[in-house]
Amino acid sequence: QVQVVESGGGVVQPGGSLRLSCAASGSVFSKNTIVWYRQTSGNEREWVAGNVLGGNSNYADFVQGRFTLSRGATKNTAYLQMNALKPEDTAVYYCTIGWGSTTYWGQGTQVTVSS
Repeated sequence: QVQVVESGGGVVQPGGSLRLSCAASGSVFSKNTIVWYRQTSGNEREWVAGNVLGGNSNYADFVQGRFTLSRGATKNTAYLQMNALKPEDTAVYYCTIGWGSTTYWGQGTQVTVSS
């Protein structure tokens, strides 16, 4: 079994930065994909950024140039550096790790951008 844990959420003022972390434990396949999603209350979950281990990261248009998804030193860690945050970035951010038809989700971490 695989467990995914996100951390690093919090409250930040507009224009500020946060760094989210994602760590997976258990039987993690070596060539995996990590994807960040976010969801606000009443809205559908939306794709934010994704990375296949060893490849480039891809971003949704609404975070392009502001967010950076990077991998940690191990195959099962990743970070989402979020800069120039806007109030509309307020959401619960979820990290997933997967391979083939298997995807594991974390419990989410709240990010609130407010003055």
